[in-house]
Amino acid sequence: MPARLLVYTRTTDYRHESIQAGVEAVRTAGDFEVDHTEDPGAFERPLDAYSAVVFLSTSGEVLTPAGRERLAAYVESGGGFVGVHAAACTEYDWPYYGDLLGARFERHPEYQPGKVVVEDRDHPATRHLPAVWDFVDEWYDFRANPRKAARVLARADESSYEGGRMGADHPLVWCRAQGAGRVFYTALGHAAEAYEDPDFRAHLLGGITWARNQGAL
Repeated sequence: MPARLLVYTRTTDYRHESIQAGVEAVRTAGDFEVDHTEDPGAFERPLDAYSAVVFLSTSGEVLTPAGRERLAAYVESGGGFVGVHAAACTEYDWPYYGDLLGARFERHPEYQPGKVVVEDRDHPATRHLPAVWDFVDEWYDFRANPRKAARVLARADESSYEGGRMGADHPLVWCRAQGAGRVFYTALGHAAEAYEDPDFRAHLLGGITWARNQGAL
């Protein structure tokens, strides 16, 4: 049976125009059955049927109190969680979510070309990438550096674009354990064009594959 994913795209703040392109990329990138929803009630029901939950450019407060409890229990008991781009702009009022993801969005400069430095190629999300990956995105800054709590896979080279404020150590992609579960986050994926890029699609597929407990921690 193909793996089943829950892809959640509810927004109560900024809404990315690339969301539908992202959903289609997840549907077609791997051998997945995808349930796509923007209904917070989906998290008030058991999540055990899903091998991973994907927050794809969600924003603002998107879960009910009961949904928060269900999601936390799901991850703690072994479920996979994948955050894409604006997932870091989500659930600011829920402290657990910030810990789960590893860092929260602070700001970004204008959308522009830059360079991603791949630190760890021993991971399904990065092993196919060059050591320095040219990309176009918003280059998120975060409120805190997730390095102490996460395995950083790639960082931004702030010298390659204008407006970065985190300095030389600027994580963009990371993964971590949460209870018995796994969490993968990529800050990339602002524009619809990203989801047409074969390298980015493979990056996203690798993150989902790892979060589903496929591959070494």
